[in-house]
Amino acid sequence: MTTTRVILNFPWIGNDKLKGDFFQDTGVTDAVMKIARKELREDKAIREQSLEQLRDWLLKNGDVENVRTEDLFLLRFLRTKKFSVPMAQQMILKYLNFRKVFTHLIHTLDYMSPSILKLLDGGYLFPSPIRDKHGRRVIIGFANHFNPTEHNSSDMARLHFLTYETLMEDPENQICGFVHIGDFKGISTAHIACWNPTDFLRILKWGEQSIPMRNKEVHLVNVPSTVKYIIEAGKSMVSKKMKERLQVHVTPQELCRKMDPACLPKELGGTIPMTEMIEMWKMELAAKRNLVLSSEKMRILSDRGIVSRNGTDRNNNSSSLGMDTITGSFRKLEVD
Repeated sequence: MTTTRVILNFPWIGNDKLKGDFFQDTGVTDAVMKIARKELREDKAIREQSLEQLRDWLLKNGDVENVRTEDLFLLRFLRTKKFSVPMAQQMILKYLNFRKVFTHLIHTLDYMSPSILKLLDGGYLFPSPIRDKHGRRVIIGFANHFNPTEHNSSDMARLHFLTYETLMEDPENQICGFVHIGDFKGISTAHIACWNPTDFLRILKWGEQSIPMRNKEVHLVNVPSTVKYIIEAGKSMVSKKMKERLQVHVTPQELCRKMDPACLPKELGGTIPMTEMIEMWKMELAAKRNLVLSSEKMRILSDRGIVSRNGTDRNNNSSSLGMDTITGSFRKLEVD
């Protein structure tokens, strides 16, 4: 238990560049605030002015209700959009619409729900307690720890969204961002077949636009040739920036050459066993459980304020070309 406390209380351990005194108004160190200033253009004046504008907009916006207005919640959108208030407003609307459209998949974000707890304990998805050299949390997923005979796409989506929601309640995570690692060893057609292609496409396409996270790197390892169809199709749904941040590795050893092994579980070449990482993560989930559950009261009453990149469409309109690509990939996977 002593080791657990050290890692949780000092997440910058082993990274001297990110240690320092805490800023009382932000809850992060001076080193992390340097990252915020450099990458996000954040300082006290901009932060306070942007928060005031965002709260005023929410107060006057009749299309939403019960939206959380505390600093930390609003800052996740402002930081993701580098303090562009109009862009943060759009992301809030898209985020609320995402939660509304996918209620059937991401309802009841409670880690104590039996199906979610079982999936979590089984090691399907969890973050490492050790940050990388840039201060980023590393989110790790094991495909073969998802049993499609016991779980469905809702269980999978709920655990993902619950993980992201909990992590975004930390200002350090909002500023430094995230690294995602997916081990595809053992994946089968049953894993893919549990998804409706329409839901799969929309979550993939809208997630980047709607979920306020700074996703800095995505690493995939042990990817079988059959799943490459889905990965290639999925790449057509995300931005050029995210495509460039995706790396596919043949073996865990190759992954370790790109990632600090200290951030990885023992099962991927690190030192901390996966089970210990999960127990530490459950402590974080417990601490923020009520806060995450309180977000379920938020509502969007109309999506008329959502503007897409082309200036006209709502984010609930999907590309027929993209749908054909994803559906075709699902069928190809089934045939192979």
